[in-house]
Amino acid sequence: MKAALVGEDGTLLHEARRATARERGAEAVVDTILGFVADLYAYGGDHLGEGAVAAGVAVPGIVDAERGVAVYAANLGWRDVPLRKLIGERLGGIPVALGHDVRTGGLAEGRIGAGRGADRFLFVPLGTGIAGAIGIRGTIEAGAHGYAGEIGHVVVRPDGPDCGCGQRGCLETLASASAVSRAWAAASGDPEADAADCAKAVASGDPAARRVWQNAVDALAAGLVTALTLLDPGTLIIGGGLAEAGETLFTPLRAAVEERVTFQKLPHIVPAALGDTAGCLGAGLLAWDLLSTEVSA
Repeated sequence: MKAALVGEDGTLLHEARRATARERGAEAVVDTILGFVADLYAYGGDHLGEGAVAAGVAVPGIVDAERGVAVYAANLGWRDVPLRKLIGERLGGIPVALGHDVRTGGLAEGRIGAGRGADRFLFVPLGTGIAGAIGIRGTIEAGAHGYAGEIGHVVVRPDGPDCGCGQRGCLETLASASAVSRAWAAASGDPEADAADCAKAVASGDPAARRVWQNAVDALAAGLVTALTLLDPGTLIIGGGLAEAGETLFTPLRAAVEERVTFQKLPHIVPAALGDTAGCLGAGLLAWDLLSTEVSA
């Protein structure tokens, strides 16, 4: 887990990290979160002269932001956790905002990161899976049911690998860091090889690595062009582990997207700027937004 104290302008004032304790079960994860936020609040009072005036929390899985409930997260093992209520009680009743991790990271990238100044953007982190955040005028579109932006489950190859969602050929089965790691481990004969190793092999000119990499890039471009057709963003922000490959990813990706568009306008395709602090900063922005909403109300 990553946590931060964040100023009203998005400045990172203090950052801390802590293990989730997920191996001990869902209750242990919740207890760890509550202890972490209490320690962070105390740090503000002890070292910055005042405690936080609001809290923002970003979690994976299905999130009901309006009710402040973490509905479900397979990797954390929890269901229907009233995080907003629990954290508010632990912190003495200060306002608490709850958000989805990818959308929260997208909020930060849009306001203070690579999408700053963009009226409409799409943030796509390429990690264990693939998700997306749709940015519109400084806010993130959650959708009618909180599922907007799930680009990882756009089918790009109907005869492709089975996906955990029940479909076949979803984008994340072909172009996530996990998918590239699996493909390169098989192609290289090294079960320990991962996506970063594949990127290095691509840069060194390995033909097998280039085939694996281009297969992922082609699938990613197909998914992104579908998103461009639907959303028409001005800026496309790519983050996550695969983006750390730099131009090894971005040069062929820009070419593959350009090759596929017809009437669509090409967006600026740029790397994310905030790295793995985006979620922390976005959670802080959620908290400040909550305060401004309360004041205006």
